[in-house]
Amino acid sequence: MTAWQWVGVGAAALLFFWGVGAYNRLMALRNAIGEAFAQLDTHLKARAEACDKLLAAVAPRLPSEQATFDALASAQAESQAATQASRAKPWAPDPVGSLAVASALHAAALTRLMSLLDHQAELRSETEIDGLVSELKLIERQRAFARQVFNQAVAQYNEALNQFPTRVLANLYGFKEARSL
Repeated sequence: MTAWQWVGVGAAALLFFWGVGAYNRLMALRNAIGEAFAQLDTHLKARAEACDKLLAAVAPRLPSEQATFDALASAQAESQAATQASRAKPWAPDPVGSLAVASALHAAALTRLMSLLDHQAELRSETEIDGLVSELKLIERQRAFARQVFNQAVAQYNEALNQFPTRVLANLYGFKEARSL
């Protein structure tokens, strides 16, 4: 072999190993999105259970506010459906975008219920309802933290995806930008 052939083989090997390394890095970052979503999913399930308990406790006592309860139940159903769609591929932008919209609607409906409860002092004085509200607030703080971790994982993945040499490889392997919540 001539010296030029050795240089060509060396350059091809260098490109091959760079490509493998870049692919593995993108896969590790995409897997980190999945792990962060699993944590977020746990808190979304806990929020759904806490909301169900709160609705079951409050709805019979305030029949005149059925529209508020229906709005929360509907938003919760949408949020659960969007979460289910996002579980398979939490790095896919479309299901996560639907989850972001559903979460915003759920947050608005939950805020409306909490505001209603703040104006109903006799309900808040009941130990069961006050305990459910406190539990729901704790779950919401944990969910917000898990959402932040998810968004950071998405930002790291998207940053790696958009770096120049990796960008070329990402297009070849079909990597797409992820969406944050």
